[in-house]
Amino acid sequence: MFQDTPIYILLASLAAALALISLLYPKRRYPLYKNDSTTIQKKPLQPTPSTYPLKSYTLPQITSIGRFPSYAALTGVPLPNAYPTFNISTAKPRPYRPFRWAYHHTMALTKLEPDWWLELESTYPSRLLQRQKIFEQYGDRIIRKLSSMGAAGWRVDVACKEVMEMVVQFLCARYPQYFRLDAQSYVLYNKILGKEFDIYCMDPMQVVFQNVPEDFAIVLPDEGKGGKYVFVAGMICSSVGWDLGEKIGRVLGEVHGPVPEYKEKMGMSMDRYFSKLTTDKPIQRGSWDIVVGEPLFMSAEEKLGMTTNEQDMNIKEEDLTLRVDWQTLRRLPLSGGIVFNYKALFTPLKEFEDEPGVPALVEKVLREGNKKILEYKGTWHVEHVALPMLERMRRKQAEMGIWEEGREVKTLEESPFYRGWEEKWRRQQGF
Repeated sequence: MFQDTPIYILLASLAAALALISLLYPKRRYPLYKNDSTTIQKKPLQPTPSTYPLKSYTLPQITSIGRFPSYAALTGVPLPNAYPTFNISTAKPRPYRPFRWAYHHTMALTKLEPDWWLELESTYPSRLLQRQKIFEQYGDRIIRKLSSMGAAGWRVDVACKEVMEMVVQFLCARYPQYFRLDAQSYVLYNKILGKEFDIYCMDPMQVVFQNVPEDFAIVLPDEGKGGKYVFVAGMICSSVGWDLGEKIGRVLGEVHGPVPEYKEKMGMSMDRYFSKLTTDKPIQRGSWDIVVGEPLFMSAEEKLGMTTNEQDMNIKEEDLTLRVDWQTLRRLPLSGGIVFNYKALFTPLKEFEDEPGVPALVEKVLREGNKKILEYKGTWHVEHVALPMLERMRRKQAEMGIWEEGREVKTLEESPFYRGWEEKWRRQQGF
């Protein structure tokens, strides 16, 4: 039931969205450096070539750029707006409901919302602690960097540094009440944790790992493997049934071994898609599963010890949780790599009760969805509890007048959310 893992599923469907992505982004120009007064030019939304074509930088060129360049300028993706009303003690993640009908192996990809690239919420301290314990137990199966990649191996180090600097820039811009970077000493102050990080005296991936409870994976083209993209570095604490140690160093086709219909439908086009992705066209989407409790990480050995071909009669409705892995994908401007990041979010299934149309949509997917994908997820393990629960919530919504029985069930217009989500979300945070 846990194998809808983010890297697999995200990669497996990007090719289908290439045409869509070109429609999502307008041309934009940003000043190259923070003190450059170049005017931002706004263009109408239309399918146009990228204003940020792929560039190849040498190591001396990258070194000359120095520390903390303006990544908004380099990528065309603006820094987030500050979020002054954000309170880490009460913050809730946005209620992602990435369900679709018809349910098949394509993606509802949308352009990245720059304000929400990294999303902190009230579980921030406890989730960081949980991830640290996982790292202490599994070591380089959680955080690792490829040590050999031929003459272009320096790009791995550059990519890791880019991700760290982009993350720090984002945190300080979005949550200035909690994060501050000293521009002289390059010490990052995290007021939530009460800690200081001398970031250039640390491994870049550790800086990210100790400040952001999300997973990151970096891929780079390897000329020694025909230009195919290789998984070269990452921190993966949210995988179930696999770990970074068994995937690092592999090309995309090898990473995707277990994915249903990947080889037949999308395997040939993934490297082509990656070779065309530009820095100004980051994307976002979500995968989901219905699970028991809040399973964050499980190694392959531990997964083998479980079974999803039996239904546990002791499972109760209150045990069921929606797990959403909310994912983004973007090109790194200097190394030429691509970074995925995703966060695992858990919501009790009972929350669907007052979310218009959500119970009907999920029930439809579980009853009539693509059997290969549902078997891959292993949802049968919980369907004996989930389906009666969803049916009851659907009927209750009809009685309440927020859903019409017999209405066509399809992807919600507000996807990946639902009608009225923002009011409920704000109320839950005390606004």
